[in-house]
Amino acid sequence: MALDQTCVLIVEDEPAIIELVKFSLRETLWDVTAVQNAAEAWTCVGQRIPQLILLDWMLPDQSGLRLLSRLRADRNFRHIPVIMLTAKSMEEDKIAGLDSGADDYVTKPFSPRELLARSKALLRRKAPEHGQAVMGAGAVKLDPVSCTVSIEDEKIEIGHAEFKLLKFLLAHPERVFSRSQLLDKVWGDHAVIEERTVDVHVLRLRKALGQSEQLIKTVRSVGYMLSEK
Repeated sequence: MALDQTCVLIVEDEPAIIELVKFSLRETLWDVTAVQNAAEAWTCVGQRIPQLILLDWMLPDQSGLRLLSRLRADRNFRHIPVIMLTAKSMEEDKIAGLDSGADDYVTKPFSPRELLARSKALLRRKAPEHGQAVMGAGAVKLDPVSCTVSIEDEKIEIGHAEFKLLKFLLAHPERVFSRSQLLDKVWGDHAVIEERTVDVHVLRLRKALGQSEQLIKTVRSVGYMLSEK
């Protein structure tokens, strides 16, 4: 798996639909995992939180709506973007899905291009740090696809943790994040990292950025932010 690769979970019990979804996402280089029921999905999410879930309405053990409601009730998973995949096209069904916490809705049969476009758009809106466009500030550029960072077009050496931290901050410029927020957003609740470790990674990131280290600001008694000001 590539460095910090976007993880997508398909929850769908029809093998043909799973293959169609994988085909739809083939150009993204995302890490795509598929499970066929709600119980497997819950176990999978508990082991690794995905950046996007494509969730079928009708599953063999319980409805996709029930699983969605369970996800939205859990503080660890409530922010995961979810697109419902369903044969139900009635307006009241769509409203029920959105009211249960779905972020978007794709009706079967769907076009691969439409699903890809909706998935990318949702990730851009809900989790810009998982987009694939080159990101930058000042002389610094980060390429999420090749997982490289360059300054004045010269590639630099950067650690995995520092790469993830820089990527998140570039996606949210001019916003201050506390250490606990960075732990949650960058490493996730399952990471065994103490808050003071964030300071170490910030120090290493600044060192890696060299003359561009001033992009990473310390906001006294609050946390850190990325700013060109």
